[in-house]
Amino acid sequence: MKRIAVILFLLVSVVRLNAQDPQMTQFFSAPLYLAPSFAGSSLGSRAVLNFRDQWPAIPGAFVTYMFSLDHNFYKYHSGAGILFLRDQAGSGKLALTQVSLNYSYNIVFSRFLNVRPALAVLFSQRSIDYSRLVFGDQISLSHGLTPTVESRFLDNHLYLDFNFSTVVLYKNYWGGFNIMHMLQPDQSLLNEGVSPVPTDFYLFGGGKFSAGAGSASFRNKNILFSFLYKSQGKFDQLDLGVYWENLPFVVGLWYRGLPLKHYAPGYGNHDAVAVVLGYASDKFKVGYSYDFTVSRLAFKSAGSHEISFSYEFNQDQRLKRSKKKQMIPCAKF
Repeated sequence: MKRIAVILFLLVSVVRLNAQDPQMTQFFSAPLYLAPSFAGSSLGSRAVLNFRDQWPAIPGAFVTYMFSLDHNFYKYHSGAGILFLRDQAGSGKLALTQVSLNYSYNIVFSRFLNVRPALAVLFSQRSIDYSRLVFGDQISLSHGLTPTVESRFLDNHLYLDFNFSTVVLYKNYWGGFNIMHMLQPDQSLLNEGVSPVPTDFYLFGGGKFSAGAGSASFRNKNILFSFLYKSQGKFDQLDLGVYWENLPFVVGLWYRGLPLKHYAPGYGNHDAVAVVLGYASDKFKVGYSYDFTVSRLAFKSAGSHEISFSYEFNQDQRLKRSKKKQMIPCAKF
C-alpha cells in the first residue's frame, strides 16, 4: 500500500509539473534562463553549462541540461546571447527541447542606477517516446502486454514563444522580473486536445554586503542575500538564500517553499533545503548544490544534484572604471 501511495502521489506530481518550467537551485548560474536581461552581464563573453538531476532515486525522474553563450556589446549598451535547453522527465521520455535568442539593453540613469529591459524569442519542441508508454488496457495477466486502443500521441510538437524581463541595478542591490510564455502556446501532444503553457512570472532580487567595511583583509569577503518568487498557473513558490563569499570560495544555503501555504490538507508547500558550494576565479566559476527534499518525497527521492560551470573570456575590452561599476553584482551561484 505504501508503494501504491507513492506511485499515485508521483503521478499527481507529474500532472502538476508537466506544464511547468524546469527549476534550478543555482538560478544565478543559469543567467539567461533566469531572465534575458542577464544577456551580456559580464565584461565580455561568457559560456555557461548547467546540469540538474532531480529525484534520482525515482525511475525516469527529471533531468535538465543547459548551455548558453552571451556577449556584452558595451559600445552599443547592449547584450546578446543564445540558450539551449533540454529537459526530460518520466520513463516515456517526455522532453522539452528549446532554443532562445536573447537581447538586452542597458539604460544608464546615473553612476549607480541602471535598468536593463530585455526580450527573448523561444523556439520549443515537446516530444515523447510513444513506444515506452504502457496503458491500462495493455496489461493482461495471461497474455502479457497487448495492443492499446488509446489514441496515439504526436511524436513531437513545435511552437514559438516570447519572454520579457527587466532588471534594475542600484549600487550593490538588484531586482527584476521575467514574464515567460507571453503567447501561452499550445504544447499538447494529443491528436485532439489543447494544452496551453501557462504564463510564468519570476520576481527576484538581492543585495551584497561587505563583511569588513574597507578592511584590506576582508576585501574578498561578502555576504549576499537573494530571493526568487515564481508563479505559474495556480502554483507558486519562493526561494530564499544567503551566501558567504571568502573568494575564491563560496558557500550558500537555500530554502524553497511557501511555509504557510497548503494546496490540500496535509500537503504543504515545502520542497527542499539546499546547500551550495562554489569556486569562483576571475575566469572560471564552478558550483555544486544538493537539495535535501523536505516534502513527502523526502525518503523516496534521494534529493537533487546540480552542477554549474561558467567561463568568461574576451574580458580585455577597454572599459572605463565607471563602466565596470555598472556590471551586475548578483550572486555567482
